[in-house]
Amino acid sequence: MSAILESLKPRALGARDLDAVVAIDAALGGRSRRAYFERRLETATRDPGRDLHLGIDHNGVLAGFMMGRAHEGEFGRADAEARLDAFGVRPASQHLGLGTALRAAFENLARKRGLAGIRTSGVWRQHELLRFLDHAGYRLSENHVLDCAPTRDYEPLERDQFEVALLREKDLEGVARIDARYTGRDRRAYLTRSFEESLADSALRVSLAAHIDGGVAGFVMARVDYGDFGRAEPVAILDTVGVDPLRAREGIGRALMSQLFMNLAALGVERVESVVAAGNLDLLGFFYAAGFRPSERLAFVKRL
Repeated sequence: MSAILESLKPRALGARDLDAVVAIDAALGGRSRRAYFERRLETATRDPGRDLHLGIDHNGVLAGFMMGRAHEGEFGRADAEARLDAFGVRPASQHLGLGTALRAAFENLARKRGLAGIRTSGVWRQHELLRFLDHAGYRLSENHVLDCAPTRDYEPLERDQFEVALLREKDLEGVARIDARYTGRDRRAYLTRSFEESLADSALRVSLAAHIDGGVAGFVMARVDYGDFGRAEPVAILDTVGVDPLRAREGIGRALMSQLFMNLAALGVERVESVVAAGNLDLLGFFYAAGFRPSERLAFVKRL
């Protein structure tokens, strides 16, 4: 066993590893998610500074992988952190320490990138995953994971009384202004990156803005997730929502959620998910009023 451990040298994943990653994931999950991994590896070539993709070989072939991304700003967070999205070790190579070697290399890479911690999530029934996270030093996050089906029966007038449309590049200034009023921070870097992703890959993001008299009165930053955290079906992730405080209680938030739900239902997305800090009672109340409830998915975090 010690000789095997000495030979475990995690390395960067590349496009050449796609077939092996898909095969490992399918062997563990019982289904192929080729499109998801193909997109992730392709994205890594466009923005290598954000992705943390590692593989490990055993007997000359890829036997395990771990994939994540650096994030800053999602769900209102201030610190830059890593998000662990997918990992696995092929059944024939398990119990040899490959998962431990991948985890250590992933954490070291996150530290080198200046990331403050690693976040991930899992359904409470995924017992093997939960044991792995427990042994790796993760703990339950203080945040709530909420979700719902995008079928809330809003009155049409709630979305029709405002101009609600997909985010455009010229909306950035208005969104940054509203976000700064709520958070007290300048998160322009995060917002600019989100805008760029929205414009570059419209299939994955469904972000919206509400306009009054030509200006941004509210916004919702969302994206469609096609595979992160082992999901088989598309899920919409709602990262950030904001309404101009000067226009609070005018129904702008309800109009945004109404249009978002209608758009997602048309795309065949069956779940919407978000993460809310335990102390953010106003936002929790907003989401509960929109039909969100506690998810079966638990949030975990490991500080570095």
